[in-house]
Amino acid sequence: MQKRLEKIGGSVTRSASKNSAQTRLHGLLDLFERSDDVLIVIIADPDALASAMAMKRLLSYKVGNVTIGYPNEIRRLNNLTMVERLKIPIERLHTLPVKEYSKRVLLDSQPTHHSCLEKLQFNVVIDHHPVTEGWDADFIDIRPDYGAVSSMMVEYLRAAGIRPSVALATALFYGIKVDTQDFEKKNIQLADGISFRYVFNIANRNLVRKFELTELRRSELKYFKIALNEVRSSKGRAYVHLGRVGTPDIQVIIADFLNHVDKFDWVIVSGIHGEKLVVIFRCDGYRKNAGKLAQKTFGEYGPAGGHKEAARAEVPLRNLPLRENQEFTTRSLMRIATRHMK
Repeated sequence: MQKRLEKIGGSVTRSASKNSAQTRLHGLLDLFERSDDVLIVIIADPDALASAMAMKRLLSYKVGNVTIGYPNEIRRLNNLTMVERLKIPIERLHTLPVKEYSKRVLLDSQPTHHSCLEKLQFNVVIDHHPVTEGWDADFIDIRPDYGAVSSMMVEYLRAAGIRPSVALATALFYGIKVDTQDFEKKNIQLADGISFRYVFNIANRNLVRKFELTELRRSELKYFKIALNEVRSSKGRAYVHLGRVGTPDIQVIIADFLNHVDKFDWVIVSGIHGEKLVVIFRCDGYRKNAGKLAQKTFGEYGPAGGHKEAARAEVPLRNLPLRENQEFTTRSLMRIATRHMK
């Protein structure tokens, strides 16, 4: 049957007309030969890492060799712990002879999502983000209604009759858990729940808890001291500026921590990373909208926005309304924010 690009049941698949798990699996595997040297490319995060592990397992007896490459630096300690504990074999993309691989697979992303991906021709693209244009591949499986690509990869494994190892099941369990936000995201599909339930009894859930709880380096504990000393509150709003930070992730952790404090209806945490002021917003999302507040307060200075309960702004320092040689402080944060919160 002639292959064609078609939309069926919310997914985009270049395969035969019947969009079953078996059909997808056969359409995927038909692209590969024993002599192939395959490169799997991901923007490394839990869902992408788990999906890459699953794809490598699917292809392990089909092709000659499979390598997993990633372009981004992995900074989040949770993700580093996942890679280290599960011994995931990944390599930085810039160290690999990318164009020498006979087949290339892109998971949990599309070529338009990253500048380094646009330069590559992929044979396979499997993703769950909204469909973008300006690219093509021999096999495309995009299901924007799914919460995680890991859910899709569980379906491929089951269609192939492959029971995942404990390590692979743990990765897939964590990938689904993270990308569905513990199934608290709106419009999560039954398919995500079915895949999650399948790996639930195989995965090492104690190891997953270790991933989730490993967020801080010892060197970052100092930011809690700064936050507790610096925090200012007014009318149920907590403001903290941390100064220079090694990664904005620490701001997210501190904002989430302060968001658990009684009488803090809003939490706004800022820090300077590189040449930008990064501002993290948190609230309960009930009759409040963090995304709108981020846009109102910092949108005139740089990119800002987000969801009702969580948002972010990243503002070039040169755009801030500060006098010459004036440093940004917690009071500066309060002054800018309160102009729009009256």
